[in-house]
Amino acid sequence: MRKLAETDVLNKTIALRVDLNVPVKNDKVLDDTRILAIIPTLEYLLDKNAKVILISHFGRPEPGLFDSKFSLLPVAKRLEEIINNQVPIFSSIDEVNFSSDISLIENIRFLPGELKNDKELVNKLSNMADVYVFDAFGTSHRPHASTYGAIKASEVSCAGLLLENETDALKKAKSSKISPTFSIVGGSKVSSKLDVIKSLLKISDNVLTGGGITNTILKAQGHNVGLSLYENSMLSHAKELLQTGKILLPDEVIVSKNIESNITRISTVNSVQDDEMILDQILSPAVIKKITKAKKIIWNGPIGVFERQPFSLGTKALAEAVASSNAFSLAGGGETLLAIKMFIEKNNISYCSTGGGAFLEF
Repeated sequence: MRKLAETDVLNKTIALRVDLNVPVKNDKVLDDTRILAIIPTLEYLLDKNAKVILISHFGRPEPGLFDSKFSLLPVAKRLEEIINNQVPIFSSIDEVNFSSDISLIENIRFLPGELKNDKELVNKLSNMADVYVFDAFGTSHRPHASTYGAIKASEVSCAGLLLENETDALKKAKSSKISPTFSIVGGSKVSSKLDVIKSLLKISDNVLTGGGITNTILKAQGHNVGLSLYENSMLSHAKELLQTGKILLPDEVIVSKNIESNITRISTVNSVQDDEMILDQILSPAVIKKITKAKKIIWNGPIGVFERQPFSLGTKALAEAVASSNAFSLAGGGETLLAIKMFIEKNNISYCSTGGGAFLEF
């Protein structure tokens, strides 16, 4: 894709696709890493006297329906604080105008054609401005209207500065042959990260799993996981992953009767009760030793429900171990970035990517 520096944006109108899918609670942004990441591109465009319309998704709303839970309003307010300027929000593409230096279209996933790469929506997006700039690395692996169709259909399109920086950094990390390489993949579903885990197994000496992925693999081993989240349809795939001999599973987990409870206990993986849920896992000394000895660490996803203090122990210990390591560490994904912000200093991670799935699939 053409670079921003190679594109004429002087006095132009710009449709800027970014990734503002940040964690929000009670209308407050919990981690503004992805918002801060777009500032260099915005400043570059404003220096060229361009007028910018921001386009982003937020969460996974029902297509075609407005849902205030998925509104970009809290994100717009945080952006206003950062740039010390107003950021008007347009509820639809038909309302868009360039009277302000920077404005924002409400959650693009409210529109029914976004996920389907609908031709009508693609045409509206691609004709909205003089130049279509794509700077949403975190969604670059999605073939949606705003992340694929509009780029192809626009008369002039290019990559933003964040996309350039992300791809350059990941190319360097991927080309590095240093070992041992230690990877961490957390998440609720094996199905959504199966291909990624398989790819990481090819380049990693060990892969530590977390969340529902771990539960599914434990179930495949024959352990009782009680009421824990797991995928019954993925048990055969989980067994195949185990056969590599590289998957690291916990010996002990933290269980509770439900996710809202503060009553927990540490359980070995073979003594989880039928009415219990696995909500966190304990890092063993052997795993911490592997992290310490690693030369490269790839981290995507927490290993427990870390947003709740009773189930944050594992992810906190993991973050601290990665931060203390002398390895080149590469971390990505919204939840991973939030965990880093909560438990350690960001500068103790070699590179933090704004992408989740895109970072892993690069």
